[in-house]
Amino acid sequence: MFFGFWWDWTLIILVPGIIFTLWAQIKVKSNFSRYSQVPLRHGMTGAAVARRILDSNGLSHVPIELVRGHLSDHYDPRGKVLRLSESVYHGNNVAAVGVAAHEAGHALQDAKAYAPLHLRMAMVPVCNFGSMLAMPLFFIGLLVAGLSYLGDWLMFAGIVAFSLSVLFQLVTLPVEFNASRRAMRCLEGSGTMSDEELKGARRVLSAAAMTYVAALAVGLLSLLRLLLIAGSRSRRD
Repeated sequence: MFFGFWWDWTLIILVPGIIFTLWAQIKVKSNFSRYSQVPLRHGMTGAAVARRILDSNGLSHVPIELVRGHLSDHYDPRGKVLRLSESVYHGNNVAAVGVAAHEAGHALQDAKAYAPLHLRMAMVPVCNFGSMLAMPLFFIGLLVAGLSYLGDWLMFAGIVAFSLSVLFQLVTLPVEFNASRRAMRCLEGSGTMSDEELKGARRVLSAAAMTYVAALAVGLLSLLRLLLIAGSRSRRD
């Protein structure tokens, strides 16, 4: 039963999403690597640019912290802290500044009570719980399908739980795209970057945004696969 789940014909559905994801990841790595080699003419670091963006928008109370990990940069809306990885914090190149400005963009969203950001925050506990239960519920339902109606209900519950994670990915898209737009507006208005440097930062952020689109695509295709498997099982029964 489980072997059949992993290796049935519906796996074909996931192929476009997997290819898209691989392309997006390659695009992010290549763009970040390329523009990490392009120093800023003014020599400002990612942390300095982020600090300038925050201060100029009345967010001088938001601290910027150094965190470990490669591209582990994020804004914590609960702690009101912007955290930058070492390569971004100390980097004085186009890629580092683009990423730092993007994370500062999330802080601006929080300050302006940007609805999608707060919706995503509210969804986190429910979506984490749903993601943890989705596959176990579906597997158990598939295992006992045909023995009782319980199998159908468990598969349905697993699909609903998985749908929550897909919904989370959907809500994430406007949050990430909006943060990048805010970042670029701040960078353009600061006068700290040339047109070529701005173009490079935009390419880095656009490539990063595609990873979120790819995650949503894989989520939707995976959801479709679960629906097809559940539907075919119900028809056989």
